[in-house]
Amino acid sequence: MAQDLIAGIAKDRLEKLAQREAKRYAAARPKAKAALAKGADAYLGGVPLHWMTDWPMPHLPLVARAKGARLTDIDGYEIDDFCLGDTGSMFGHSPAPVAKAIRAQATRGLTYMLPTEDALAAGRLLQEVFGPFRWQIATTATDANRFAIRVARAITGRPKILVFNGCYHGTVDDVMVELSGGKTQNRQGLMGQVADLTLGATAVEFNDLTAVEAALKTGEIAAILTEPVMTNSCMVLPDAGFHDGLRLLSRRYGALLIIDETHTISSGLGGYTAVHSLSPDIFVVGKCVAGGLPTAVWGLSDETAKRYEEANAKRAPGHSGMGTTLSANPLQFACLKATLGEVMTAKNYAHMEKLAERLSHGLAEVITRHNAPWHVVRVGARVEFICAPGPLRNGTEAGHAHQPQVEAALHTALLNRGSLIAPFHNMMLVSPATKKRQVDRLITAFNDVLTELFS
Repeated sequence: MAQDLIAGIAKDRLEKLAQREAKRYAAARPKAKAALAKGADAYLGGVPLHWMTDWPMPHLPLVARAKGARLTDIDGYEIDDFCLGDTGSMFGHSPAPVAKAIRAQATRGLTYMLPTEDALAAGRLLQEVFGPFRWQIATTATDANRFAIRVARAITGRPKILVFNGCYHGTVDDVMVELSGGKTQNRQGLMGQVADLTLGATAVEFNDLTAVEAALKTGEIAAILTEPVMTNSCMVLPDAGFHDGLRLLSRRYGALLIIDETHTISSGLGGYTAVHSLSPDIFVVGKCVAGGLPTAVWGLSDETAKRYEEANAKRAPGHSGMGTTLSANPLQFACLKATLGEVMTAKNYAHMEKLAERLSHGLAEVITRHNAPWHVVRVGARVEFICAPGPLRNGTEAGHAHQPQVEAALHTALLNRGSLIAPFHNMMLVSPATKKRQVDRLITAFNDVLTELFS
């Protein structure tokens, strides 16, 4: 009788590993377990944010402190952090210039609805690092994308945003759509969703320029909103010429091009846009742009800014639907200035790139050694092992490549061996603070686990 296999692994072997690693984790963290039992019931579902239940461990660890690329939990374990707040702390936990800026600004006030000199300095740095866009500040990339969508619709007079199946641009209702049987529909699983989101969005597959052009030909598309690389599912790289095609087609049919670099800022200084010479009409980035302090920025090209100003001058008096009270606060500007000027540097990116290449190569060697039907993808400092053959070309393929049972067992096993990776997929980030020995420990742990699963 043929053996049941999951991602090339015998099912009984995978289950044995998962059970043992879960028991090992639970036995090692009695303080966290007791603290959660005593205090977590104040939170809905026992967690401060509902998706924390997606971590695969028997219960969550409780972090005591974090510095650089290391976490320490209340049970005393020091953990090599490759999750890094899933990009929010991509430049390390509490970079010294950012911590210094927070301390200094904390004594001068946290929010006043007015700018500071740091705001002016941050604006100049944004243009130096990301290009000559006309900038606005938000608190999250969700907000920044939402505002960018409003601007695109306002200046084109068109209703729909074109996105790629399997994408993620924060919790923006407007683009929570997917493909099913070749047709756009509301994403499954949305909580409390009552509106038909297909009235304002169209989904096609990534890397499919024919489908992009067909959607644009309808004349309904205000903007294409995309990451340069699909990152929220299993990573999907763009085909050669794909981004040139998007730019050409968007201009031909009068749609804007919005590039969301919230994850692909890992690509290098200035993000994927700078490294690969893209030319978006609107540029969005968040998460780590202010060193981990909640901040996002969105910028308009000169031509797009001019069109925005014309549309803004013509609109009726009233609320624009953009802006939140705590955005563009002085603490954000202090951290933006510190991050852009002293942390997000070519030198730091060179370190990140070098060690990420080492990590990617090491993981790929382990996969080859064990003849696992998996592959590794890297975008600058962002690395992911995928428990399926590759490369993947679109969101449908990426969705099918996910192996939740395998990933859950691997994540817990790696944490038991001292390395934390991102919970929703198999993503790892390398920071300026990450050491070669941390990368090598992760590769060794990965090899240990695969030896048990495949040997």
